[in-house]
Amino acid sequence: MKVFKFGGASVRDAVGVRNLASVLTHFQQDELIIVVSAMGKTTNALEDVVWRYTQGQNVDDRVDALRSAHLAVLTTVAPAHATAKAELVLQFDRLRTLLANPRSADVDRDYDQIVSFGEIWSTVIVSACLSEAGLAHTWVDARTVVRTDALYRSARIDWTASAPCAASVWAAVGGSPRRMVTQGFIGLGPDGMTTLGREGSDFSAAIFAYLLDAESVTIWKDVPGMFNADPKRFPDSRLLSHISYREALELSYFGASVIHPRTLQPLQKKHIPLYVRPFADPGAPGSVIDDSSDSDSLIPSFILKPNQLLISITPHDLGFVVEENLGAIFALFAQRKVRIDLMQNSAVAFTVSVDDTPRARGLIQELRGSYQVRYNDGCELITVRHFDEPTLARLTEGRDVLVEQRSRLTARFVVK
Repeated sequence: MKVFKFGGASVRDAVGVRNLASVLTHFQQDELIIVVSAMGKTTNALEDVVWRYTQGQNVDDRVDALRSAHLAVLTTVAPAHATAKAELVLQFDRLRTLLANPRSADVDRDYDQIVSFGEIWSTVIVSACLSEAGLAHTWVDARTVVRTDALYRSARIDWTASAPCAASVWAAVGGSPRRMVTQGFIGLGPDGMTTLGREGSDFSAAIFAYLLDAESVTIWKDVPGMFNADPKRFPDSRLLSHISYREALELSYFGASVIHPRTLQPLQKKHIPLYVRPFADPGAPGSVIDDSSDSDSLIPSFILKPNQLLISITPHDLGFVVEENLGAIFALFAQRKVRIDLMQNSAVAFTVSVDDTPRARGLIQELRGSYQVRYNDGCELITVRHFDEPTLARLTEGRDVLVEQRSRLTARFVVK
């Protein structure tokens, strides 16, 4: 059995949904679990609904727009599928009922209850399209399998509870070969729906693969595979045809956006290879990620993260930055949910680079209650794996280097 994951760009419109069905025709004899994200931009639109709802604003027009857009796609890809239309209308009615209730005291919980509808809607449409194309399958609610804790917006998997659920659900899928359509991104916690974090559908595919011992996972993207740099910014970027789990995890941690960072660990544990392939060309080789590290150092990879704040934190009395200071500082970062992208310390200063967000700006003000805090905004964080000097010189040419770090494999710069 193989796990296929299709992201929001793959199903952003009727053409994309039909192309998904076309891709599956190349795998007529394979047993498949097909994990689907919300249609392109739907999650963003639902996030807007969440913020307006939690502020007491009317959101009927936004829900109406989403309903019309999804029904239009369904009508195009499966015009005669009355059952799917009824199910889609029912799901929108459930959202309206939810939004008619008073908001809770926990905005993150409200977020998960609302935003998780996007994946349900998309899979109803994909399922109808596959039926129209004669591809037999079973639609499954991922929440019957993926059990989590109650950490809303970034739920942690309860692997022990999920394992028997996965086995039971997969055993009940009929057909030969068996095919199952389900959702990424969502799960079920002790008190209702949860989500796994933005771009969490990659992780969902890995969860199903791990629980059911899949042969492989393929993430179908709108790019030919993983590249050593962003092709939109670097026309001479090169395809990484084969890298290791460790290398892919490092690149994801440093900010590469092709693979969700949580995806790789469950696959590595069971040695399940991960393929990144283009949905526009199902025959293209794409990239493979597995145990082998033989090709990791062949091509320098570089990741650029714009809109960074470089924050320098110093005790008021210019005392040493010691463990007690760092413990208190890290606690504040954790409480504010501000992720540190780079850190460096001297005798009297602790310096970090973080995304420039309202949370980070608020954290600066909070830190100023106990420390001297200075910052530079408008920075960019450059990370180069398996670097060589010509690459570093090219990337930093004409830039003011504020922080530089080097290890045996990785060079990092904060620049203006």
